[in-house]
Amino acid sequence: MSSGSILFTGGTVVDGLGNAPVRADVLVEAGHIAAVSPSGLTAERTVAIDGMVIAPGFIDMHTHSDLQILCNPDHTSKLSQGVTTEVLGQDGLSYAPVDDATLLELRRQLKGWNDDPPGFDWNWRSVAEYLKRLDGSTAVNTAYLVPHGNLRLLVMGNEPRFATAGEIAQMQQLLRTAMEEGGVGLSTGLTYVPAMYSNTEELVALCEVVAEYDGFYCPHHRNYGADALGGYRECFEIARRSGVALHLAHTHLSFEANRGKLPELLRMFDDAIAEGIDFSFDSYPYLAAMTTLHSQLPGWAQAGTSAQQMARLRDPEDRARIIAELNVTGSDGHQGLTLDWSGFYVAGTPGAPELEWVMQMSIAEAAAKLDVPPAELCLDLLVATDRAAPCVFFIGIEEHVRTLMQRDEHTVGSDGILVGDRPHPRSWGTFPRMLQTYVREENVLSLEQCVRHMTSAAADRLRLADRGRIVPGARADLVVFDRDNVAANASYDAPRQAATGIRHVLVNGVFAVEDGRVTGSRAGRVLRLGERA
Repeated sequence: MSSGSILFTGGTVVDGLGNAPVRADVLVEAGHIAAVSPSGLTAERTVAIDGMVIAPGFIDMHTHSDLQILCNPDHTSKLSQGVTTEVLGQDGLSYAPVDDATLLELRRQLKGWNDDPPGFDWNWRSVAEYLKRLDGSTAVNTAYLVPHGNLRLLVMGNEPRFATAGEIAQMQQLLRTAMEEGGVGLSTGLTYVPAMYSNTEELVALCEVVAEYDGFYCPHHRNYGADALGGYRECFEIARRSGVALHLAHTHLSFEANRGKLPELLRMFDDAIAEGIDFSFDSYPYLAAMTTLHSQLPGWAQAGTSAQQMARLRDPEDRARIIAELNVTGSDGHQGLTLDWSGFYVAGTPGAPELEWVMQMSIAEAAAKLDVPPAELCLDLLVATDRAAPCVFFIGIEEHVRTLMQRDEHTVGSDGILVGDRPHPRSWGTFPRMLQTYVREENVLSLEQCVRHMTSAAADRLRLADRGRIVPGARADLVVFDRDNVAANASYDAPRQAATGIRHVLVNGVFAVEDGRVTGSRAGRVLRLGERA
């Protein structure tokens, strides 16, 4: 018996592999699962979990914690859900690789996702340096996708045009370096600048590099609205031509324009699998989306320097053109559709406390109080907050959400943004909501199916054969919860509410949550493709 061994007794093991729950004790030694047995195990410490479930720690396949995981290292929002691993670098925009100039631009662009805290030490520029900053200083494990937007900014800035062959070659070399330094794949944000200016050829060339390293392509694809199926179709074309594994980010088929089109998307999935494409996806169990309000503007309005973008927001002719696209013809930043202001809510007003009252109502309602058109208020909010205001907007279709989560290829990603005065509740509630609403209350998934989607299915995408499962030799990332009482308490009105029913969380064999309390441990480590430890 190794020093520091822990024996969990009396619990029901849900192993993460989809097998039926079994009554068994679980022995943890030296950061690993040493044994799983109905009886006969001993340890230095025994923890009784009678009547509770013990499962692998949950893997959040889509997060925006890239900076907040360092600024608020207890990471209560995720630990309180049972999350033990997060995949960072999403939607083609993050903080590495960068140079001094691109870091300044990205800090501005990502302020609505991660804040830009004064006095923060930005002591990295490369992926290797960023991962070194994370390793051993975080409460949960992390994996990092190389952001396509960063590569484009480094090579060609924020120019609204296709890349030349020479520029693509430069991006490929930057990507090779980043993959060798620990990246697990490539992410894109094809409705965000600068990635929205790219073409399919550029993405195929970059994914060919990712395939060399057995990584995966994780796209926020080109359109989730007016041409959603076309956006998905391009993703499969890129995978087909490059040979890369494909993992679709925050997969949904939303907006009323797409109601009833899900069977066509599912046929696309089935056809891709039949032809041998290595395919998976993630989704979140909510009907609202969240991003920055600025990202909803037309792409041309987001081009160029920060000063140029702000000038457009103030120029009467440019404002009129922007408003026409938002209200009449459709904005490419809003998936080619016009904005329904009655369903848009501002989630924060950084730098403009005098406008905090706007968060209590939709943009349409706030505009009515001021007797101004909603689009005019939107642009005024962007000027007042230097384009940093985040927003929540309701576009989802419940039957689509339920059908997608039942697919074997499904994994769970919160897409959680942790900043803002009223962030989306998915940042605190995604995983307990899966267990509460879609397992216990609605029976959309069995407990073992749901746990597999949140654990081994995600670990398999990351090529991590020793995580996401309770088997001897696996890493001891574990969560203990009360299946009858686990509940998501976060709501749109009160989003920063911890879940009920999560008793213990272990990260690499160390208690990160003990008896419902965050311990302050920093046992998280950076995970790389196929790594075993």
